Amino acid sequence: MKQPFNKLAFATVAATALSLSLSHVAFAQSDESPRAQPAVLAANETIEKAEDAVSDTWITSKVKSAFIADSSLSGMDIKVETKQGVVSLSGVVGSDAERDLAIEKAKSIKGVVDVAADGLKTAD
Repeated sequence: MKQPFNKLAFATVAATALSLSLSHVAFAQSDESPRAQPAVLAANETIEKAEDAVSDTWITSKVKSAFIADSSLSGMDIKVETKQGVVSLSGVVGSDAERDLAIEKAKSIKGVVDVAADGLKTAD
């Protein structure tokens, strides 16, 4: 069950990235007047924001999936948020060892810049 979902997720992200980059090229060539330059710059900013959002969403999904797949973690009790590659963990875990494991799992995901776990408390 995991394999088809991973392929679908990868295909969706790849298609989105390709369509965004191709739409930028088509838009940039559609009007060569000096007025078009601010519109092209605005389009570039929008594309960059969309790519960041896709990346952050992808990272959050991968971290959450890694937590749920690991029987040593109470993955359903850990909230995961990502902004510009920085993963924020919050919630309550059973022990310091579980907290440390969650941080290490999050750091191991591709694209993660840093992990903030100040909101991740232990029940001990």
